[in-house]
Amino acid sequence: MTNVDPGLGYAHTSGRWGWFVALGLVLIAGGVFAFGNVALVSLISVIFIGASMLVGGIFQIIHAITLREGWGASLFSLAAGVLYVIGGILIMQEPVQGSVIITLFILVALVIGGILRVVIALRHRELAGWWLMLLGGLISIVVGIMLYNSLPWSGFFVLGTLVAIEMIVQGVTWLAFGLSLRRLRHAVAARLA
Repeated sequence: MTNVDPGLGYAHTSGRWGWFVALGLVLIAGGVFAFGNVALVSLISVIFIGASMLVGGIFQIIHAITLREGWGASLFSLAAGVLYVIGGILIMQEPVQGSVIITLFILVALVIGGILRVVIALRHRELAGWWLMLLGGLISIVVGIMLYNSLPWSGFFVLGTLVAIEMIVQGVTWLAFGLSLRRLRHAVAARLA
């Protein structure tokens, strides 16, 4: 059995470490910008979601028209496509109301997910760390209730905040990946020298 240096598998990618670092820094900067403008980012996100629904609905309608499986499947697919198009247009025309509706979906998902985690945690108290799941579930429920109590204002900042957090987390991840590739490249070069 031969020992293979794990760093050699990244030889090609490690040469591009700077691109990953740059991507990470751009995402972090975008996330910081988004945190400073959460209402604007929320509205842009809602318009993007509406546009995605519109495009998806158009493709669904085209698929329904070209579907050769029978009237039942075609009619259902056509109705779904029309609903997507109408929903997308309405969301893009009224992004403020759209952000409130999307926030409602998010808070319902938080509360339902939180309740499920609490139930699972309480049923499995014999497992180590069950209280972490209980705590996470309770936090989700509390956040969902807080979002509901702050409607419609929470609709202006929820999506923007989530986008900002995601951008920063992804930026830190890519930055760390790029720096790891840089260290790996130097370590492999030192071993080969």
